[in-house]
Amino acid sequence: MIVLNKQLLDDIDQPGGLRRALQKAIELEHATLPPYLYSYYSLAADNYAPGSPNLETANIILSVIREEMLHFAIACNILNALGGSPCIDKPDFIPAYPGPLPGGVESNLVVHLKRFSKQHDHDTFMAIEEPENPLYFPVGLALAKAPVTIGQFYTRIRKKIEELGQGILTGSTSLQVVGGGFPASELFPIRTVADVVKGIEIIKQQGEGTSTSPLDLDGNLDPEYKFAHYYRFAEIYYGRELQPIPNPPPGTPPDQRYRYDGPPIPFDESKVLPVIDDPSASKYPPSTQAHYLNDNFNYAYTGLLKALQQAFNGHPDRLGLAIQLMHSLRELALEMIVSTTLPDGQNPGPSFEYQPVNPGA
Repeated sequence: MIVLNKQLLDDIDQPGGLRRALQKAIELEHATLPPYLYSYYSLAADNYAPGSPNLETANIILSVIREEMLHFAIACNILNALGGSPCIDKPDFIPAYPGPLPGGVESNLVVHLKRFSKQHDHDTFMAIEEPENPLYFPVGLALAKAPVTIGQFYTRIRKKIEELGQGILTGSTSLQVVGGGFPASELFPIRTVADVVKGIEIIKQQGEGTSTSPLDLDGNLDPEYKFAHYYRFAEIYYGRELQPIPNPPPGTPPDQRYRYDGPPIPFDESKVLPVIDDPSASKYPPSTQAHYLNDNFNYAYTGLLKALQQAFNGHPDRLGLAIQLMHSLRELALEMIVSTTLPDGQNPGPSFEYQPVNPGA
């Protein structure tokens, strides 16, 4: 699990602390996207075609990516409702990979950009999404003591806003962003404390479920994927869909109501593209095709950050453009991965770095 720095929680009670906490939440939600996207891109080529062995794995990852974008948007709306301004278009908004996620304890999880594997799914994706008290259906895993998880972080934000009441929501409602393909029931204007509570519960339940259920109880962005992110990634790792146990007797503990014994989720590691681990612009010599294509990807990625900056700072109509740029990244990444081979036989991968200058200009 991500163990957050306890100072993040302590700061919430200080002047301006709520705004700083929401900015950190925005950075944290974004920081999960490059590692998820990088692994998703490595499941490319024939893996997106009907009948391909890794299609279901790719679709599960994509379902989480979509909801992480939703969580990012909800956090931005809450910050705007508090009278703050999301700060997205800056080089240090992007974390360095490999490294900790924003707010993470230094000795805890180190996040890499890697091709997809079940081990990476377990060590990174499940660790990112792991709740404070996960329901271990088939296997138990060791927990750190007294962790401060993402869910606890959001709970503390919610409680502080509830404590301060409606008067804390001083932001202009004109800054609230909706649409962009997200259901109105999930991305909605934050005008009241009740709206804040609803938004934070969506984020928590889609990511972690609840302490008594693996279900994403409020989410409907991807109705096919009814479990919280942690359990979706666990389905990939165990290679089986999570299924409710039929007719459990009254009083059955929550962790004995499901098991990973549903239809198989196939995975063929030989079909994963051999992209390099932890790419960076410095790894691609100037004047090479890999260097140019990486710059081109990063320019589009930076354009996405700029569009999001505009959307959540007074131009809500720009969200649609941001979503379009998000989709275009896949094609740019695949062009880079499948059209170029490095001297060691591996494929280059996009480095997700800040690139404000058009490489083709």
